[in-house]
Amino acid sequence: MRSGVRTYFRRRIKDLVLGANDGIITTFAIVTGATGASLSPRVALVLGIANLFADGLSMGASNYLGRKSEADSDATADPRGALGAGLATFAAFVVAGAIPLVAFLVPMAPASRFPAACALTAGALFGFGAMRAVVTRRSWLYSGLEMLAIGAAAAVVAYVVGWALAGVAGLDMV
Repeated sequence: MRSGVRTYFRRRIKDLVLGANDGIITTFAIVTGATGASLSPRVALVLGIANLFADGLSMGASNYLGRKSEADSDATADPRGALGAGLATFAAFVVAGAIPLVAFLVPMAPASRFPAACALTAGALFGFGAMRAVVTRRSWLYSGLEMLAIGAAAAVVAYVVGWALAGVAGLDMV
């Protein structure tokens, strides 16, 4: 069984990493942008959930279309793999992308929600990055830190943009 799972992950690593990485980062970017703009946690949660399904579908469909186009242009490529690639990307996006929202779904003090979301997201980014080492030649530490750094950079950008736009737009929605 372990070799079957390992084979599946090796075959789908690109699709799974693409979906998980983008799911975590874009959902957390919505949370950080909303926090930077001082929007309510409910707004962050609604936007985050909408992102999970709309962007997850977009990512999965885009991966499917890309793989299908590749198969259509190359007689040696297998077009049946395109659907599996799209579904793997969508599933990884939704599952991993939900992690930053957990802090907004469980009972806790409002002031603790964003720090908890940061911790959950950092752990997920590092964990998913480290799991790449199962099928790559990179160390788990390097792989985890690489994905964490990319996600952290995106979060900083989203927070600053949210903060700046809230100031420009005169938003005060907390």
